[in-house]
Amino acid sequence: MTDFDDPTDHAVWRSLWDLQAALDADIARVYAEADLGGLKPVWVKELIKLHARGPMTITELAVAVGRTHSALSQKVSAMRAAGWVRTAAGADGRTKKVVLTEKAEAVVERLAAEWRATEAAVAEIEAELPYPMTRVVRDIEEVLRRKSFRDRIAERLAEDPAWR
Repeated sequence: MTDFDDPTDHAVWRSLWDLQAALDADIARVYAEADLGGLKPVWVKELIKLHARGPMTITELAVAVGRTHSALSQKVSAMRAAGWVRTAAGADGRTKKVVLTEKAEAVVERLAAEWRATEAAVAEIEAELPYPMTRVVRDIEEVLRRKSFRDRIAERLAEDPAWR
């Protein structure tokens, strides 16, 4: 045993992280019950975007879903390995387009239906709350406009001798 106080035992937003994990697990269970061939819920937004907008480069897809190129490149690799997308040569030969496979095309309308059902369920939950999560998020965004999360962390680190 050491005298080290494990800071990970103290997480103000642990309940929020646990809630998000539980909601994600419920969506994954819906997919498993629908026998969607091992589809991961984290791929659905990209699959729907590709269906709605057609083939896109990884950069275009990253912008469309609000992620980094690096994160989308890894995700596209995983989706390609699982048979949900393929890549095809782009217009200039230097780029590749991400294209849905027949496997994805066969279920994408169902994925859109799940997305709509999930959004309706979230709206229903929000209506039952005295202080909806969307309002909490807007309030947090406003606080962070005044001082960023990064700046708040940096200020505390500057005061902590363990960081120096």
